[in-house]
Amino acid sequence: MFKSVIRLQSRLGGVITFCKVFPRHELFRNAMKYSTASAERKRFYQDVSISQGEGGLYEVNLDRRKLKTPSGKLFTVPNEALAIAVATEWDAQKDSIRFYTMHLTTLCNTALDNPTQRSKEQMISAALKFLETDTICYRVDEPPGLVELQRNEWDPVLHWIESRYNVTIGSSSSILGPEIPEGTKETFRQHLGSFSLWSLTGLEFVITQLKSLILSLGMLDRHLSVERAVLLSRLEEEYQIRRWGNVEWAHDYDMYELRARTAAGALFVHLSSESSTIKHKLMQD
Repeated sequence: MFKSVIRLQSRLGGVITFCKVFPRHELFRNAMKYSTASAERKRFYQDVSISQGEGGLYEVNLDRRKLKTPSGKLFTVPNEALAIAVATEWDAQKDSIRFYTMHLTTLCNTALDNPTQRSKEQMISAALKFLETDTICYRVDEPPGLVELQRNEWDPVLHWIESRYNVTIGSSSSILGPEIPEGTKETFRQHLGSFSLWSLTGLEFVITQLKSLILSLGMLDRHLSVERAVLLSRLEEEYQIRRWGNVEWAHDYDMYELRARTAAGALFVHLSSESSTIKHKLMQD
């Protein structure tokens, strides 16, 4: 057995460390076709490994069988760091494979299969659509406590992103929301144009979790932590819970699940960055 320690430096900043053990056992013969359609299935492999294939792309192997996407394509990722992260998801599964916990694998499948057949430009336009209904741009008129909470918690983030990108967004309590200037949309369009198709897939996943392009960019720019971004996206719900109470275990479960999905999406954006570099050290176990 060998232990692989990876330090990832992404273009978005920060260092992410993986410590992964890949055992070498007798290889299991009958690997089944992977499908995200099932919530769970019995684990059918023993070992997980990665290998570099044609064109410098990386593959994930379940025993000796190469992983494939739901549509039957060879599962390939652009760099070693992402391959190791996906392999870690598969290796972490116990007796049953819980596909609903494997967010990085799902995002890779989406990027590879592109089931909606969208272009990069269409994905950017879809992301910008969220700006028109962004969570932190819609404010309430009452109760006073929630009005103040939104102002105190959301306004600093709104002011930050307006300053960071030199744009005007604003907020409104109208059902129509604020009117976003075309110049603002164009600025964000150009910024998102620097993302790869893979990174846009991760960004869109984060946006759908937070219901906010602003919070998503704030997190990816490291202005907000995952925990903070999730809390801000649930501000009104958290206010109502503090006021009226809740079923504690259900609230905690929802919060942890949302954090997990959001963190996975952000990590996917980092790992799929074309300029990611890896320092790889092998140590004998």
